[in-house]
Amino acid sequence: MLKFDKKYLYLTLLLFVIEVCIAVFFNDSFIRPFVGDVLVVILIYCFVKSFWQIKPGILALSVFVFACVIEILQYFNFVKVLGLENYKVAVVVLGSSFDWKDIIAYAIGSATVLWLESIINKRLKS
Repeated sequence: MLKFDKKYLYLTLLLFVIEVCIAVFFNDSFIRPFVGDVLVVILIYCFVKSFWQIKPGILALSVFVFACVIEILQYFNFVKVLGLENYKVAVVVLGSSFDWKDIIAYAIGSATVLWLESIINKRLKS
């Protein structure tokens, strides 16, 4: 069901700025590859919640599955198959290398979203 929610849009924009800062200012082995992947799942969740009213569990699982599909496509060099390997934006968005740690990061991001949503829902009911 379509329903605009500006708080999720603001969170999406904030997370996007954080992701850009991570991409520009960090070149390490933890924050950029791991924290960035945790946050990207939360960013996608918030973006979808900005426009659609979907139950948190269904959306979190859907975003997790979507992220895993993208990760699996990286295993098969999807960017190269599409002929996009020379386009930096495509390489950044779709990724270029498969890593099991990314799937763990996506799971952590999805679990974090569900945990935060449960806290918010408990406070609203009180």
